[in-house]
Amino acid sequence: MASVNLQDAPSQATLQALWARAWPAGLPTTPQYPLGELPLTSYLRHWATVQPDHPAVIYYGHVLSFAALDRLSDAMARLLQAMGVGAGDRVAVFLPNCPQFHLAFYGILKLGAVHVPVGPMSKSYELLHELQDSGAKLLITLDAFMPVVRQVRAQTELSAVLVTGYADVRADDPVLPLPEAMRAPRQHCDDAVELMPALTRWLSDEPWPAAESLDALAALNYTGGTTGLPKGCMHTQRDMLYTAAANCGVAIHNAPDTVFLSFFLQSWIAGENGGLIFHVFCGKPLVLLSRWDPMTVLQAVARYRVTSMVMTVDSALELLDHPQFQAHDLRSLRQPRVVSFMKKLSLGDRVRWRERQGSNLVESAWGMTETHTSDTFTTGLQQDDFDLKSTPVFIGLPVPGTEFRICNFESRAVLPLGASGELCIRTPSLFKGYWRQAQATAAVLSGDWFHTGDIGMIDADGFLHYLGRRKEMIKVKGMSVFPMEIEAVLGRHELVLGSGVVALADERYGELPVAFVQLRPECAVPDVAQLLRAWCDACMASYKVPQLRLVERLPVTATGKVDKKVLIQWLADENSA
Repeated sequence: MASVNLQDAPSQATLQALWARAWPAGLPTTPQYPLGELPLTSYLRHWATVQPDHPAVIYYGHVLSFAALDRLSDAMARLLQAMGVGAGDRVAVFLPNCPQFHLAFYGILKLGAVHVPVGPMSKSYELLHELQDSGAKLLITLDAFMPVVRQVRAQTELSAVLVTGYADVRADDPVLPLPEAMRAPRQHCDDAVELMPALTRWLSDEPWPAAESLDALAALNYTGGTTGLPKGCMHTQRDMLYTAAANCGVAIHNAPDTVFLSFFLQSWIAGENGGLIFHVFCGKPLVLLSRWDPMTVLQAVARYRVTSMVMTVDSALELLDHPQFQAHDLRSLRQPRVVSFMKKLSLGDRVRWRERQGSNLVESAWGMTETHTSDTFTTGLQQDDFDLKSTPVFIGLPVPGTEFRICNFESRAVLPLGASGELCIRTPSLFKGYWRQAQATAAVLSGDWFHTGDIGMIDADGFLHYLGRRKEMIKVKGMSVFPMEIEAVLGRHELVLGSGVVALADERYGELPVAFVQLRPECAVPDVAQLLRAWCDACMASYKVPQLRLVERLPVTATGKVDKKVLIQWLADENSA
């Protein structure tokens, strides 16, 4: 390829040529579909037919085979249909990581309904928003979550609630340490339908008819944005299938002995990929954990010969520093991948891991909920630790079939190589828009290009670099917190006149939200800060609850908006005092 003039904006053909030249030897350059472009439900049916007794989900000793997953998700589709759910209806899934999540997910897809995952840490305000916004017709939840459901149910369109519990799938003799929550006795709920007994009544030897459409709406994956409240990203089964196919071979090594392990929340888009989709796409076992626990992970990898796992850098270091690290046989783990949320993967971290475990820690991927995530890869770029020595933050190459470019934030003109600007992406897994938000959709789409609002750069060799977020999004231990969502919650309290939320850097958590709050003039309530903190605790997941700063008056811009530049300066002055 001829040299590139770095002063000119590169064409997509030029970028494609750069990516081809930089492509690691031996890795596929096209998406890999083991069974062709078929719905995920057809992949499940295939594996249930050719390897019916092969484990699909292993959960602390409870094993769900591919045949059982297929048959029970058929029953789920029948049950939902009998309860009045039809194609296109939204079904909310408010569950932690558990096998029932898989039954719900594949049953909803088989019916042609729409999967609406709700984070298991959600409180009433967050649950209510997603149920109201999606118009969910039915909710599937955990017995321990029913108190939160009861707080909001009357304000929703829910016609029924299905309930299950950890005890419904708890092994009689667990082979891994059970988290405390999983040891709780089963709570029976008179105001909900018991899921597992209901499924048993709908079991049949007749398979559910195969799904026909890859392009019908299949999921609403909620994410935050500039409006503050989470927006539903509309995704199809084709989006899900392509994400798996594009990562197969470059980020996922699908070998005969592949065993996946996942502890990421399956309500998150990354957890949906790693915990619900990839293992069914590949026809391989998944060791599913309800939460991160280093000792449990060490035991699980050794016991089940896990080959592929994604964790945060912090989690990897926690394993390395664990006194039992080398007491367990971890040689099977040849694909340990990490994501840099709080801490960026360093060369020293990799060297330590390589010396003690034998493999390379590799950055997993960059992505967004709107793109079904997993849009880049760094596999094969570790020669002389090239990936970690490249600056600024290196996110590698686009997965097969995906394209990037860098644009000016304002004009949207394509920028030259080496210039920083808005990271834009074109991918087959791009969402079909924000649910019922045409204006917000139009603001981020330009034809088939998605404007992320994040800052990136493509260097002279075609490698992608991530330079940070232009949005106000705050990352607390890798979890997204959106200031306007917190402001909306605070604004609902009768004592609050206004608030502004900004990020405070924190060594332990990465960032923390700080809310500057102006109270109403008539407020004379003692211990108001504790009162507001309790309000936030009751309305939001714990990681979103902000530190509070009560101020006499919020700074405002000429247009009347809270001036967050001033708030950031206030924090800086506070920390330097």
